[in-house]
Amino acid sequence: MESIIQLLHLEDNPADSMLVQSLLKKANISFDYFLADNEEDYLFILRNHKIDLVLSDYHLPGYSGAEALLFARNNYPNIPFVFLSGTMGEEVAIESLLNGATDYVLKNKMERLIPAVYRAYKEAQETKARQKAENELRKLSRAVEQSPNSVVITDTEGRIEYANPATLKLTGYTSEEAIGKNPRIFSTHEKTREEYSSLWETISSGKEWIGEFHNKKKNGELYWESASISPIFDENGIITHYLAIKKDITESKQLTTDLIKAKEKAEESDRLKTAFLANMSHEIRTPMNGILGFAALLKEPELSGIQQQEYIRIIEKSGARMLNIINDIISISKIESGQTDLLYSETNVNEQVKYLYDFFMPEAEQKGLHLYLKNSLPDSKAIVKTDKEKLTAVLTNLIKNAVKFTKQGSITVGYKLKPSKLLVDDGTTDEPDVLEFFVKDTGVGISQQNKEIVFERFRQGSESLTRNYEGAGLGLSISKAYVELLGGRIWFEPNPEVKPGENGSVFFFSIPYLPVLQKQDNITNTKLNIKSVDMIKPLKILISEDDETSDLLIAIMLRKFDTEILHAKTGIEVLGILQENPDVDMILMDIQMPEMNGYEATREIRKFNTEIVIVAQTAYALSGEREKAMAAGCNDYFAKPIDQNMLNEVILKYFNEKTV
Repeated sequence: MESIIQLLHLEDNPADSMLVQSLLKKANISFDYFLADNEEDYLFILRNHKIDLVLSDYHLPGYSGAEALLFARNNYPNIPFVFLSGTMGEEVAIESLLNGATDYVLKNKMERLIPAVYRAYKEAQETKARQKAENELRKLSRAVEQSPNSVVITDTEGRIEYANPATLKLTGYTSEEAIGKNPRIFSTHEKTREEYSSLWETISSGKEWIGEFHNKKKNGELYWESASISPIFDENGIITHYLAIKKDITESKQLTTDLIKAKEKAEESDRLKTAFLANMSHEIRTPMNGILGFAALLKEPELSGIQQQEYIRIIEKSGARMLNIINDIISISKIESGQTDLLYSETNVNEQVKYLYDFFMPEAEQKGLHLYLKNSLPDSKAIVKTDKEKLTAVLTNLIKNAVKFTKQGSITVGYKLKPSKLLVDDGTTDEPDVLEFFVKDTGVGISQQNKEIVFERFRQGSESLTRNYEGAGLGLSISKAYVELLGGRIWFEPNPEVKPGENGSVFFFSIPYLPVLQKQDNITNTKLNIKSVDMIKPLKILISEDDETSDLLIAIMLRKFDTEILHAKTGIEVLGILQENPDVDMILMDIQMPEMNGYEATREIRKFNTEIVIVAQTAYALSGEREKAMAAGCNDYFAKPIDQNMLNEVILKYFNEKTV
């Protein structure tokens, strides 16, 4: 034996002790010898030394071998216990073996001592090794069974022989359903044949394969796994099985995907911001250049009347373009802040479409385009309940785009009444029919890759168009928001009527068809007769305005009326002037003024004068401004810029003596 045996000998006879040691040495057994001749020493040695084998006499003064065996078996069951006695009968020996003794040797047959020691020690070591292996196996089994990761063992043909609980829980399969099957039962078949060939080539050559699988659960749900697949060898180095250890990485994969998308979105947002700022700079500076440049040219002496009119026309056109950009920015801001309200009223769809047809006809003819109109309902059925302003804005944007992006050919504007596609069980519909409007053109068209971006803010049909055509790229985004607010949807398709090789688009949008039943009685609508300013009595009008340019503009517009004009720059000045001039007929009240704003001034005026006409005029165009003005006590409301027609209408509305 190569190991040193830690030997405890329970013996009260020194001669027998010497004999045992002598025999062990002759047999070349390496040992450390501990002798105990009483119970106390015996227990002390067992408790304080790592004993490999116990030799014990059966009869000792005050203590017996049977008691020593009982203590050892109860407390140290893995230590072999061999009786070495001269007085032990066969019956006692058998009883001792039954009680747990490993062997017995009679002192008159000491030649059996060495074989008995060899056998007892060998069996104890084998038992210890087996128990250690079993403990390790149990530990490994618990680790595999309790592992949060999937563990799958297959044979060399790829058939599953073992799948741990984590695998079954993740995939939804039972052990019976998985055992004997190929792991392809989890596959989405996204990996190519070449990828699987590479995997098998790697593991069959004895190497580890590391990669990812996009797998499918029993219920069809998809998930991602990172996997390590390696071969298992026997003692001869032959591959007997394959071991796959896999981890569910669905969440981390999704997180990575989300982070990538967020990064791309942030980068795209930065790019769009840069493009937007550049585009806005261009779109604002261009009309400003026209306004300031031609305004300066108007100062030059010796201009002909024709030249003056041409310069004024350019200034007006540039101003209208600037105002359109500002209105679009305000509209998109109101949409994003949730301040866009719907104001439903009776609207004649035929009249609205015809009005826009007439409005855009001169521009279309100037470009050599044919503009067509197709309405499908008679006037009696074309009166619906909708937000007239929003409907007009959407149609205006679509027609304006069609005219802008069409160089030759035609544009068709119209609508159709279509039945709802949502039906209930009895075959009737629980949704209203829809009016489907369309604007068809033979213009530049929209490429497939840009199909998703045209309804985004600050985008046009392509990035190159942003450079070739004027516009902030907000029209379609605003239109989409308005249509959805009205309960409809907007989309576009390629124009199916263009010739081969040509482009063109058809934009559609739908809104609920909510017809208004017209009464049969003849109703006379009262309208203001605004043919002549001679019908207006002499007026005293107070212009409340802190901006000198705006004040001057309004004063010039009022010249055609017989008016006395007073001026105030603050709300406090307004109150002072009214105290001295109680006969003022009308106040054009600016809202944003220093010291006291227009709302506060109006509320103060209404405390002592409820008759005077107060018209709010403000550069604020956000939702709710009209309502705030009315709540403060104003009679009417202007959104700047004010033009001559607006001013005429409001004066005629309140002071026309011949209104019928």
